[in-house]
Amino acid sequence: AQWSLHKAHFGGKMKNIDFPAAAKKDYGITGVEFVNQFWKDQAQDQAYLKDLKQRCADLGVTAVLIMIDGEGNLGDPDDAKRQQAVDNHKKWVEAAKFLGCHSIRVNAATGDKGTPAEQGKRAADGLRALATFAQPHGINVIVENHGGLSSNGEWLAATIKEVGLPNAGTLPDFGNFHGYDRYKGVDETMPYAKGVSAK
Repeated sequence: AQWSLHKAHFGGKMKNIDFPAAAKKDYGITGVEFVNQFWKDQAQDQAYLKDLKQRCADLGVTAVLIMIDGEGNLGDPDDAKRQQAVDNHKKWVEAAKFLGCHSIRVNAATGDKGTPAEQGKRAADGLRALATFAQPHGINVIVENHGGLSSNGEWLAATIKEVGLPNAGTLPDFGNFHGYDRYKGVDETMPYAKGVSAK
């Protein structure tokens, strides 16, 4: 997970382009999970993507998924803002496809307005729109329990069930249930999991 080296990235000691080499040479890890924050302006830079893909290939490293943050709330109460968030994520679906990833990880952020059921309905709406776009690209759209209602395993599982698409799922993070019983949360979200953040 690239986030494991976030201090090096934020501190200017490592660039995204060098992350696959660090994973392989320093840690012996050949499957990597990228974080969009470390290359947010290069999602559609074809030369950059080709270089990154080639570096992975040369190292024998597989790009597994991209963690997406900062692209808007997929469950925003405002329909136009929710659609804009969906559109903002599309470039990352395309980048993930190009790099050979199986998934992008997104947040089920809702703006915390309305009842949990109403927020779940909005989150499912945004996730469904994005997953529909991602389907022909062969990319999964998976949600991490990452604060707010998403850290409630029952709510997250119900939201993914409501999306109702085979490429919509979860990324259970064993340490991110924040006051919710983590064993219960793992039980509830694992049936929809297409990756895990094991701690």
